[in-house]
Amino acid sequence: MNIMIPAWVDGTLQPVEKLEAHKLGLRHKAISVFLFHDNKILLQRRALGKYHTPGLWANTCCTHPYWNETDIDCANRRLFEELHLTGLELKKRGKIKYRADVGQGLIEHEIVEIFTATCSTPPKVTPNPEEVMEIKWLDQIELANKVETNPDEFTPWLRIYMSQHFEQISGTITA
Repeated sequence: MNIMIPAWVDGTLQPVEKLEAHKLGLRHKAISVFLFHDNKILLQRRALGKYHTPGLWANTCCTHPYWNETDIDCANRRLFEELHLTGLELKKRGKIKYRADVGQGLIEHEIVEIFTATCSTPPKVTPNPEEVMEIKWLDQIELANKVETNPDEFTPWLRIYMSQHFEQISGTITA
């Protein structure tokens, strides 16, 4: 199945096949979600079958909206597809732009809409094994330290988010 995502080609946003956008390094739309409980963030370890960055730790979920899909609908869809989470009250935290080599000749060149949600009690999470091999709640400070000391365990985008944008994501500042 060809998944068409919104990407910029010659300055115009248009539908482009997802893998092709990554091969060409085209700037494209994406979403990232961070779920907080107490001072912890729900992380996921990407399944080994993922086409890039398999086995690396990432934020709660992230993906690309389908062509003509809203960012919020995309975030909710992917939370369900990856972790079987529903009913979270997502808050926009602004956009983040980055470009990163994710291996195998693929580039993530994204304009990411960041969403966060806070839960008073940890929700029941049922990872989809095709997407997620493991989950864990990690304290924000501990996560920042682990990303700094063991960067190769984390996706390039999570490393960028933690080192350059965490105040925006955690709600300390807004974009």
